[in-house]
Amino acid sequence: MDLGECLKVHDLALRADYEIASKKHDYFFELDAMDHLNSFIADCDRRTEVAKKRLAETQDEISAEVALKAEKVHEWNEEIGKLLAKAEQEGAEGNVEESQKVMDEVEQARANKREAEEVYRNSMPASSFQQQKLRVCEVCSAYLGLHDNDRRLADHFGGKLHLGFIEIREKLDELRKLVAEKQEKRNQDRLKRKEERAKEEMEKMRERSRSKKRSRSRDRRRHRSRSSSRDHKRRTRSKSRDKRRSHRTRSRSRSHKRSRDRSRDRSLKSK
Repeated sequence: MDLGECLKVHDLALRADYEIASKKHDYFFELDAMDHLNSFIADCDRRTEVAKKRLAETQDEISAEVALKAEKVHEWNEEIGKLLAKAEQEGAEGNVEESQKVMDEVEQARANKREAEEVYRNSMPASSFQQQKLRVCEVCSAYLGLHDNDRRLADHFGGKLHLGFIEIREKLDELRKLVAEKQEKRNQDRLKRKEERAKEEMEKMRERSRSKKRSRSRDRRRHRSRSSSRDHKRRTRSKSRDKRRSHRTRSRSRSHKRSRDRSRDRSLKSK
């Protein structure tokens, strides 16, 4: 795909710094990467659906049974293409024995494909069988023919576009799982902090309640103390008034008695 050069900086040292820093703090850049890769996959899947609709409109309609037999041929084509691409990769890396083992698997897959083609040929008219029956690759949205040769299949399944979309889809699945785990951990941490705050608020409410109770208790003690003091003062004043009243009464009584005595003395003297 002609996307041009990436505008971001690709540096192994920066990547190492990021991996080290991510252990101390979660920057959540995986979410950005997931969105970026998801845009590629969404565009590819959209093109795949458009191509399928176009093929459904242009190709002759066949029965479900015949379509299933044609699909079997496509599956063996795909298997052969993947095996050939793998054999070429092993050979390029110098693994001759592994490459030969894969080629043996290719021969077996070719035999299975011939059997599937024979079954498909017997279910179709000769004129219809010669028509190129196409399908769309679910990975990269490219067209694949029912009668493609091995070289065409190897070029497709070993090509950069197909392998690139495989890598993108695998990485996207990995990122989705990673993001889901981090979001779950974030939600758990958020819930834990919420519970801790709720506990702190509850403890503050309890402390305020205890403080109010202590305050009311002090107020009652002060009230009782003031009441007791007022009662004491009241009793003291009452006693003082009683004493003063008794003293005045005794003084008046003594004065009255002295007055009577003086009056009686004057009366006796006059006689």
